[in-house]
Amino acid sequence: MGASQIQLTILAGILAATALVAQTPRKVTVIAYGDTRFTDTANVTATNPRARAALVARIDAEHPDAILVSGDLPWHGGTADDYARFTAETEVWHRHRLRVLPALGNHEFSQCEADTCLERWWSVFPERRGRRWYAESVADTVLAVALDTMSPLTEGSDQRRWLEHELASLPPRVQFVLFTLHHPPVADIQTRVHVDHNPRPNELALAEVLKAAAQSSRARFVVTAGHIHNYERFLQDDIVYLVSGGGGAVPYEVDRTPRDLYQGIEFPNYHYIKMTVAAGKLTGEMYRLDEPAAPAAHFTRKDTFELNARGIQLDASR
Repeated sequence: MGASQIQLTILAGILAATALVAQTPRKVTVIAYGDTRFTDTANVTATNPRARAALVARIDAEHPDAILVSGDLPWHGGTADDYARFTAETEVWHRHRLRVLPALGNHEFSQCEADTCLERWWSVFPERRGRRWYAESVADTVLAVALDTMSPLTEGSDQRRWLEHELASLPPRVQFVLFTLHHPPVADIQTRVHVDHNPRPNELALAEVLKAAAQSSRARFVVTAGHIHNYERFLQDDIVYLVSGGGGAVPYEVDRTPRDLYQGIEFPNYHYIKMTVAAGKLTGEMYRLDEPAAPAAHFTRKDTFELNARGIQLDASR
């Protein structure tokens, strides 16, 4: 083989490799967590500032494409200092240009009138101004949907009509829709403590919408809610439902039911969820902060699940 032929062969190989890389979808990483209750670090009863800080640093180290925050970001939405504390404690996220996709929770409306509360929220997230719920593409194959459980999701509501339209018109390449919202549609039903945190009719109505949409959708659904300051995982109607309220707020013990696919007994459960999408598969991992009072933060993976794109067998019960 002559020198020119060798050069042509090498060039063809380089072009083929370049084309393969261009056609291979990149790995997408999304972090989900909530109930952070950013506030003055002197407050160690409503929230744990050490756990908050450890989670912020760890999430930054994951270099995610998006961070889904399922509400109760401030301790009191009516306190401007709480949002200032969020901005200060997550400055590293801003420096590294991490994208934060927040949902509204009940604490965003604490100690202020609704209009004032929303103005404070929008001042921190100006790109959301005028919208209490929204959808945003994370990648060609991944769509994030933030819902507002402080507004109606029942039949005939504006949010319900918007959501049904969004789900009926998903782009063809979307394989996974990741929902973030505050009040959970599916959770361990409590009969002793925190009974008032059981799923409400508003979110039960949402679960029915998602059930109907999942039956015909090209995409798989993962729903992450907060409000319950612990971690829970369910598979219902071919949909993964997660409770992730371990962002720093005072932890809640829960009585786990047999439906809960996570049966860990460790407490408290300060944690975050890492979802990685690659080659048609979503891999979920829950990382728990081992000891909030330890000088150096250490996290352990305590739960995993997999969700494959439509057409591949589902394995979300692991």
